[in-house]
Amino acid sequence: MIRRLKIKFIVLSMVSLFALLAVIVTGMTLLNYRTVTAEADEILTLLSRNHGKFPGTTGGAPEDRLPPHLSPELPHEARYFSVLIAGNGDVVQVDLARISSVDKETAILYAKSAMNDTRDSAFLDRFRFAKNTEGAGVRLTFLDCGRQLDAFRNFFFTSITMAFVGLVIVFFVIFFCAGRILRPIAESYEKQKRFITDAGHEIKTPLTVIRANTDLLEMEIGENESLTEIRTQSARLTDLTNDLVLLSRMEESAQTMPMIEFPLSEIVEDTLSGFRAIAEIEGKTIETDIEPMCSMSGNARAIERLLILLTDNALKYSPSGTTVHVALKQSTHLVSLSIGNQTCEPIDPSTLEHVFDRFYRADPSRNSDTGGHGIGLSVAKAIVDAHGGKIRATAPSPETFLITASFPV
Repeated sequence: MIRRLKIKFIVLSMVSLFALLAVIVTGMTLLNYRTVTAEADEILTLLSRNHGKFPGTTGGAPEDRLPPHLSPELPHEARYFSVLIAGNGDVVQVDLARISSVDKETAILYAKSAMNDTRDSAFLDRFRFAKNTEGAGVRLTFLDCGRQLDAFRNFFFTSITMAFVGLVIVFFVIFFCAGRILRPIAESYEKQKRFITDAGHEIKTPLTVIRANTDLLEMEIGENESLTEIRTQSARLTDLTNDLVLLSRMEESAQTMPMIEFPLSEIVEDTLSGFRAIAEIEGKTIETDIEPMCSMSGNARAIERLLILLTDNALKYSPSGTTVHVALKQSTHLVSLSIGNQTCEPIDPSTLEHVFDRFYRADPSRNSDTGGHGIGLSVAKAIVDAHGGKIRATAPSPETFLITASFPV
């Protein structure tokens, strides 16, 4: 259990850190991309307004001058070209004065590609273009954003690399520190198991003495209602003690339990045959749908104990005249055992997630007239967990209770 808790702690920590880093890297990347795009669009807007040229830094109206927040060196640093296309699609003008890496034919190809694009502004290779109506034609201005895009890509890949390195470092830190972090929980859990085991063994002796003295008193004074009640409660306490010790042992031996291949179908049939007479006495029936030749790797005695617990629970909490349904199915990777029964009262769906808790009863009054202690299903879950399987409780209808245990083949 502690090992599984450690794994869950590491996985949860790493998933949380991964999600946080993903949000940070994605946010910074989008912000960086938006900045590159916004700066390029601002420059393209200036060029489009001035027929493919930069405005001067002085003179003229303010809207016709270079904005003060832009560098005066920008007109000399920026590399751009423009193509004017007439309304009939003919190329009227190609301005390549501010770029040397593009010739006229290439500029025209870029312009035609941009004209086929439904967007007014977008990236085309390393160029950001903008369309602007000029007279009866359209001027397409292309700004070389190669350096900005290279810087953006470098930032993006550097961020991913640093995030990955951070994840690896944190993983090793958490991996080596998880044991220390969970040590108090592990110690408390071990003490609890040790206490249950030790207390169970200590309680067995006085219970044996009580039962023996009860038998002696009955031999001397004959049958007595008080002695019968003492014997009944002693038997109940003995069963509870045995269940607690069994639960503790199952949890302790989850990693060391011998696992062998065994015929599951035969064990299910043999186990249920012992309950048919009990069910008949109580006015109930057991209906089976068992797939033949099912097998699994595990501990046969533990699985038999699981069947006894689930079948006894189904019979114990079903009204007279009803049927307990037992099904066993096997697929390529799983073998599934399900036991369902009708209930005396409608089931509250909120109680289903607690039925495998120790000492839990759906009845708030915790009535024990049925003879249960609220621990049988906890033992069943421990057996399933020890075999690497999963167990769940469902309510297909308000008055139907179904437990399904699945095991890997």
